[in-house]
Amino acid sequence: MPVIVACPTDGSPGSGLGPAPIVGRVEPILSLDLTTLHRRTSMKWRRYPEDVLPLWVAEMDTPLAPAVREELLRVVTEGDTGYPEGNAYAEAFAVFAAEEWGWTFDPARQAVLSPDVMQGIAMLLAQAVRPGERVVINSPVYAPFWAVVRNAGAELVDVPLTEEGRLDLDAHEAAYAQGVAVHLLSSPHNPTGVVHTREELTRLAELARRHDVLLLADEIHSPLVGPGERFVPLLDVPGGEHAISLVSASKAWNLAGLKGALIIAGPEQLEQLRALSYESTRGAASHVALRAHTAALTGARDWLVQLRTELQANRELLDRLLADHLPAVRHRLSRGTYLAWLDCRELGLANPARHFLDEARVALNDGAAFGPRTAGFARINLATSPAIITEAVTRMGRSVSGPR
Repeated sequence: MPVIVACPTDGSPGSGLGPAPIVGRVEPILSLDLTTLHRRTSMKWRRYPEDVLPLWVAEMDTPLAPAVREELLRVVTEGDTGYPEGNAYAEAFAVFAAEEWGWTFDPARQAVLSPDVMQGIAMLLAQAVRPGERVVINSPVYAPFWAVVRNAGAELVDVPLTEEGRLDLDAHEAAYAQGVAVHLLSSPHNPTGVVHTREELTRLAELARRHDVLLLADEIHSPLVGPGERFVPLLDVPGGEHAISLVSASKAWNLAGLKGALIIAGPEQLEQLRALSYESTRGAASHVALRAHTAALTGARDWLVQLRTELQANRELLDRLLADHLPAVRHRLSRGTYLAWLDCRELGLANPARHFLDEARVALNDGAAFGPRTAGFARINLATSPAIITEAVTRMGRSVSGPR
């Protein structure tokens, strides 16, 4: 639940005078200051020196949701740090999916645990792809996709997004027709934040079924979509019964350090689940992580709603700041993640992310890591306080135009 701060009804205790009473104020989630954040020991806050504002890796600058914090305190108090048992995580996600997106699946039959999303993808690729077979990805795309496909011994086929950031369905049909084993899809798309529509996913699933392509969807950012836009689960569209999705509460509730994920198969792909070993799924998942993720899904829904609203405010803030300080940088507002994709090509910088790190002391992700055609781009993480975003973009603007 959000933190409600009681507000006084007037300026002097007991006077009965002053402004109209305020029933309560919701404490912002994205409001941690640098002093607090610098005490963190995670990758985001330890990779660079303290004078650098780190807006790169996908960690959020949030406190734990109260329900998650309370669950972890129970785990520690009870010493409940053994092996996982039961299906509570999958059951909780099934309820969440039904209430959020109207998508229903059978958690007992269609879902198995995975240590995390990328390990689940690696396991499924090892199972579904023979050396030399072709796997499609869509650049610009999450950098580990490139490595996980190559590690599977597959031939990587890049079908880039369109200039508008959408799936190029005609290009997919042409690629599939040449023989493809798997299409590894990012949904919502990382780094662009684009939310694929029901129409796009339906046609993609139909093409995949026609050409016998396994659609494998990383849907880790799905709980973050909104406000004003709706996520569409791949398994909920016609043809989705032949697909497999991977989900987790880790991104939406900032639980990357507590690894836990679900592999959810469409009804026609259940054999893929049965072929996964106990050691690679249930035996490898963390009991403590699963308790935390389950608590997030069942007890921290209001917290998530508030977070989505704050993230949207940060997206709109970024647009205003870019217009004021970096008008040459283009940004397409999206609601799919807490990441934003910046087109910096008009700045004429050889490496925008390196420039902003060296000259502005702001750490972004280098666009070149997401695909061969995006060296002039950068990814920025907006899951932080408006004050930090404002300072970062102000510094970036000064670094290319001089002090104002």
